[in-house]
Amino acid sequence: MNSRISLFFKGMLMGVAEIIPGVSGGTLAFITGIYNELINSIKSINFESISFLAKLELRKFWKHINGNFLLTLVLGMIISIVLFSRIISFLLTNYNFHIWGFFFGLIISSAIIISRNINDLRVKNYVFLIFGLFVSGSISLLSPSSSPNSSFFIFLSGAIAISAMILPGISGSFILIFLSKYEFILNSLNNFDINVLSVFIMGCIFGLLTFSRLLSYLFNRFNDVVISVLVGFLLGSLFKIWPFIEVVEYTSTNEPLYTRPIFPSTNLSTEILIFTIFSIVGFLMMWILEKKIIGISNSN
Repeated sequence: MNSRISLFFKGMLMGVAEIIPGVSGGTLAFITGIYNELINSIKSINFESISFLAKLELRKFWKHINGNFLLTLVLGMIISIVLFSRIISFLLTNYNFHIWGFFFGLIISSAIIISRNINDLRVKNYVFLIFGLFVSGSISLLSPSSSPNSSFFIFLSGAIAISAMILPGISGSFILIFLSKYEFILNSLNNFDINVLSVFIMGCIFGLLTFSRLLSYLFNRFNDVVISVLVGFLLGSLFKIWPFIEVVEYTSTNEPLYTRPIFPSTNLSTEILIFTIFSIVGFLMMWILEKKIIGISNSN
């Protein structure tokens, strides 16, 4: 019972991490010592487990996928996400420059930390980093400020976001920001919009069964290339969360459609100071978290 309660609270920590861009659930899973079991459990959801389910051999299916572990962890994550999503939404509405500054610092720190996992700093890997930066930056600058709310795009967002769980340092919420779906999904959680959430969850399940395996394969076979591209993506995404913007084009309902980042003017001195302070706080917090990871891994 104690281990089950402990696992539940680890799931809650992962849930908090998944709604904060720059801090990933995979990172918290690593810190709390359940990362390998989590990945192996996810990978066990395969054709063999599905065959058990099709034959109604529920006990074999549950044991094969490490069901008790996954259920306890997922319950902790869901409860945590539901509780803290309201807090994040409140902060985004009332403390815009504070929260985006905090996220800005987290992501810069995450990019630096992840780059340490590049084993061979060859020219090829720098090229892939620049490629990731170019693609991410271009998408951030040229894509609309809002993305489609169609079922397909919500499904796709869930599938890609959940795949980030297997990569320590990349969070699902970062993916949602990149896809311009972060605040939309947060609001859907707060309003318990079943139509949106059911499609999003189905996308998450699909992503666990497909994209996560592809990412895991690429990560194991092409570690330096994947990390180089991811670092570039992280840095390029900073355009997405830069709060100093001007609207270039509006929708028919007078909502911002296309925006572009600008250098803030001097009459925004208070906002600049707030953004800078919270960026530093976010940067240092991620740095301290990374030191904690090193301490635990060394002690093991």
